[in-house]
Amino acid sequence: MTLEIKSDAPEDFDFIIGTWRVKHRRLKSRLTNSTEWLELDGLSSTQKILGGFGNVEDNRLFFPEGEVRAAALRSFDQAENTWSIWWLDGRYPSELGKPVVGTFSQGKGVFYGDDEHDGKPVKVRFLWLPKDSDHARWEQAFSVDAGQTWETNWTMEFSRVS
Repeated sequence: MTLEIKSDAPEDFDFIIGTWRVKHRRLKSRLTNSTEWLELDGLSSTQKILGGFGNVEDNRLFFPEGEVRAAALRSFDQAENTWSIWWLDGRYPSELGKPVVGTFSQGKGVFYGDDEHDGKPVKVRFLWLPKDSDHARWEQAFSVDAGQTWETNWTMEFSRVS
């Protein structure tokens, strides 16, 4: 059985559909002026849902202390012409993270949201940077000054699995 993708579905995230090897770099300590990074491998697989007006990304992250499963859920709002992205960490299966919302322009996706880190409010920014058909980059940054300055604290380099 094949599910129909609607002809008017957005194509912004088509670049990430498929299976990927992922190189993660994550700051060991966020918002503390840390420059020490944790590097780990991962796997990711993304497929379209909602007739192409959404997608779901299934992730395996290989932390030194063990494997973590997580998912990203993305949906497109036609009325607002925006994407919303939620993160679900398998260690906390009943806590769907707050969404970031944004759009793609000139081949780059920029998404913002409000969240908390260690009990303090932060602004969150996701950047999606498709490089070519076999490579993409994602970045997460936090701001504690309403977006005047940003600390990039997690990057993901995607390489397509043939």
